[in-house]
Amino acid sequence: MSINLIAITSLLLALVSALVSGVLLAFSDFIMRGLAQARPASGIEAMQGINRTVLRSVFLTAFVLLLPGVYALAAYALLSLEGPGQTLIFIGAMIYLVTVFLVTGFGNVPMNKRLAALDSQDEGAQVYWQRFLIRWTGLNHWRAAGSLATSLCFAAAAFMLV
Repeated sequence: MSINLIAITSLLLALVSALVSGVLLAFSDFIMRGLAQARPASGIEAMQGINRTVLRSVFLTAFVLLLPGVYALAAYALLSLEGPGQTLIFIGAMIYLVTVFLVTGFGNVPMNKRLAALDSQDEGAQVYWQRFLIRWTGLNHWRAAGSLATSLCFAAAAFMLV
């Protein structure tokens, strides 16, 4: 595979990762704060609806497909490239795995599943909602920052490979 194709692939993955970061940032910056201003039952119901809707979204497709794309490029870089471009691709891939994919799988998704099982009118659900807002958003900050860092690593690698 030519260096230019690798650079283009790295730049494309950087773009998709930046878009994912933007969506995650929107949640951290204003969506979760907006939901927190609603009555607890309304906030819970809105988040439950968002969590159902995201399962059939372009965002989720990009989010999930980034992982094999990132790791295919990282594997190629480790086997076929040398220098700072290789290092940046590898670092970006590790950042995405830990701060985005694993935080989502072991943090945000279990919280979403627990919230989905709750009756929004129940007092226990409303108590959980207050904890959910703080913890879920805190984890989401990591995901947004990690996706942005991945994007920056891949974009820098692309320019080094040209």
